Amino acid sequence: MRFTYECCDCHTVYETDEVFYQCPKCAHENDGTSFPKGNVIVKLNQDDLKALQGKEHVSMYDFFPYPVPTPEVYPVGGTPLAKPLRLGKKYGLKNISCKLDSALPSGSFKDRASQLIAAQAIAHKQHKIALASTGNAGAAMSCAGAAYGLEIILFVPATAPINKLMQSVLYGATVVPVKGSYDDAFALSIAYTKEFGGINRNTAYNPMTIEGKKSVSIELFEQMGRSVPDVVYVSVGDGCIFAGVYKGFYDLKEAGLIKKIPHLVCAQSKQSNAISRAWKTGDFSNLAKATTRADSISVESPANGRMAVRYINESEGWATEVDDKQILAAQLELAKEAGIFVEPAAACAWAALAADSEMLVKRFGSEVKVCTLLTGTGFKDMAVFQGTVSIPESIENSVEAVQKRFK
Repeated sequence: MRFTYECCDCHTVYETDEVFYQCPKCAHENDGTSFPKGNVIVKLNQDDLKALQGKEHVSMYDFFPYPVPTPEVYPVGGTPLAKPLRLGKKYGLKNISCKLDSALPSGSFKDRASQLIAAQAIAHKQHKIALASTGNAGAAMSCAGAAYGLEIILFVPATAPINKLMQSVLYGATVVPVKGSYDDAFALSIAYTKEFGGINRNTAYNPMTIEGKKSVSIELFEQMGRSVPDVVYVSVGDGCIFAGVYKGFYDLKEAGLIKKIPHLVCAQSKQSNAISRAWKTGDFSNLAKATTRADSISVESPANGRMAVRYINESEGWATEVDDKQILAAQLELAKEAGIFVEPAAACAWAALAADSEMLVKRFGSEVKVCTLLTGTGFKDMAVFQGTVSIPESIENSVEAVQKRFK
């Protein structure tokens, strides 16, 4: 599909067939103290979008700027849409659904972006991709690299969960632990690309990450009978997934397939709430420190914060903050009452929905269609349960021991 780039901040339009990252004018203003400027939006050709109206079914590939070669090599998409009826009854909401993107190949939503970045690299005859990650994006890109035979250079904070780092190592990536934060790793990965070439996959910095992530909204449209939810909850760290969810619904609307974009809710930890704070106060300065236990959304300088705030407003959405205690409780609640096992970052979205449940019923009624995007499997970070959940002690191999255990 034909496309151009538009700066999110100054709205300058760029037409190029080359790999393009940021608006040079706005990016030049960045001084490291506030959310970065200069991220660009991929604008799909209007005629190409309108041509989709005649299709009986649409797929995410219909909306991609680059063709995905041999998608069966790295099968992304088609994740289940669960309906946790017990929890819906508990919170007085009759139409709750959960999009289980933990079922993607590497176990997280980040496979969606990585598939399109692989397609971009192949289209431009590049064989090396660099990025920074706290774990999930790195594992996803490494998984895609293994599937397509691409070299992956991954910069990670040395404190990232070992399960996630080991995934990338097993997929064959070159992993570079950094004694610093995610933001430090981010800067080093960009420096690497400038020095050694290849494609940079960094979230939001490469606008194709958002284009890949928008595929979840296209899927929801088809899974829900060519309709969309009224409200969608998204866990937010750097704001890229949130922007992707918005962009998918936006493109559906531009194609004339839906009339209204759902209300999008930015779910954040109170210990990493830069985007929520910016939406509420207009303060786009970086956090002094993000300390949430939900590592995948622990961000001090959100790479796509300005676009996320814009999309909260354009979707008539809002931001809901929950603390780490609520997030970990939501993780256990999903597991025990819905059979859904997700990592803390994904559970943040459910924690926000639970916190908002009374408001949702009051504002929209109990029939409101609410979807929670669950972005990563719980197996990504098992260390979170240390000190809170333990394996029961073993019993003797005897009937008497069983009787004693259950009396």
